[in-house]
Amino acid sequence: MLLVAKRSARQARAKALVQMRHLVITAPEELRLRLKGLTTYRLIIAGSRLRGDRSSDPVLGVAGAKVALSSLAHRIQSLELEIADLEARILVLVEQTAPELLGRFGVRPDTAASLLVTAGDNPERLHSEAAFAHLCGVSPIPASSGKTNGHVRLDSAGDRQANSALWRIVMVRIAHDPRTTAYFERKVKEGCSKRDVIRILKRYVVRELYRYLPRG
Repeated sequence: MLLVAKRSARQARAKALVQMRHLVITAPEELRLRLKGLTTYRLIIAGSRLRGDRSSDPVLGVAGAKVALSSLAHRIQSLELEIADLEARILVLVEQTAPELLGRFGVRPDTAASLLVTAGDNPERLHSEAAFAHLCGVSPIPASSGKTNGHVRLDSAGDRQANSALWRIVMVRIAHDPRTTAYFERKVKEGCSKRDVIRILKRYVVRELYRYLPRG
């Protein structure tokens, strides 16, 4: 439930930020020049400090633009506090349930929590790491019913949130773990598609993390 609430808050934050960017583009020139090109952090701070002056010429729309941008900026700041609170609560639960998961490279509270939710909702599927891999949608299956020449594809029937968590772990490792980076680059040079290499790495991550899932 905490993950659902956090995803909702993050989506709302992203939507509000896009709306702020669009309003900056269409704002009156004097306001647009002040806010154009600011980083996300500086845009939110600047937007939160805007105040609409009722005496402004309504035809120019400056006051309305300021009020709208200020409203969105304060909404984003409120959502950021909400997200931080939810993250802290999720971290506490993950540390209580499977603290060793957080010690694995690239595993963050969100990704660990997603895998724990999938495992907890399907305890009968934890009898082997292969079964858990199938549950997460990373078990390789033949690309067709005929001759496949060794080609496989992803299992689209797995849990989407768990699969997404594994994808994020793999992306972090490709970017920051030298061994994973070297493996990824070598396989691509050998002719494997990036998608296939990511699939292989997700399957490896399941094999690694399965042992740290709680039983019972």
